[in-house]
Amino acid sequence: MPLRRLFTAHPDSVGETYLEHMRVALGFALPLAGAACAALVHAFLPFAFEKTASTTIRRLYTRIISRKPHPAPAAGDRLLGWDPVI
Repeated sequence: MPLRRLFTAHPDSVGETYLEHMRVALGFALPLAGAACAALVHAFLPFAFEKTASTTIRRLYTRIISRKPHPAPAAGDRLLGWDPVI
């Protein structure tokens, strides 16, 4: 499998370019990291961040179940000019 295909196969399958998919994935990863930190603090200080993690997870769950696939990008637009092989 060519290196480029490793970076585009999954984003293509959900109708996104590599960069669009990165943006969406980071939009989930960063709030999840924050929720994990809040839950860790809450484990030791139960009065702190009482609802932060659960509220974040509910919000992200709502986002992920309401996602709609986008039309597949044209072959030349998959990476928006970024090529990991260069």
